[in-house]
Amino acid sequence: MAIKIIGIILTIAGAIGLVFGVLGIFGTPIINLNSWAMTILGFIFFVSGIGMLKKLGDS
Repeated sequence: MAIKIIGIILTIAGAIGLVFGVLGIFGTPIINLNSWAMTILGFIFFVSGIGMLKKLGDS
């Protein structure tokens, strides 16, 4: 149960990071952080969250 909650939180945080990062790269930055770093961290969080949810669903 706890892994499912962590997976959902990582997926949501990754999606938010990806959106803010991509908007910062191609448009106006919303927050004052490095857009590339935000995009890379968002991608890592999103992929790891999806991986946790998929692994939980397989077992």
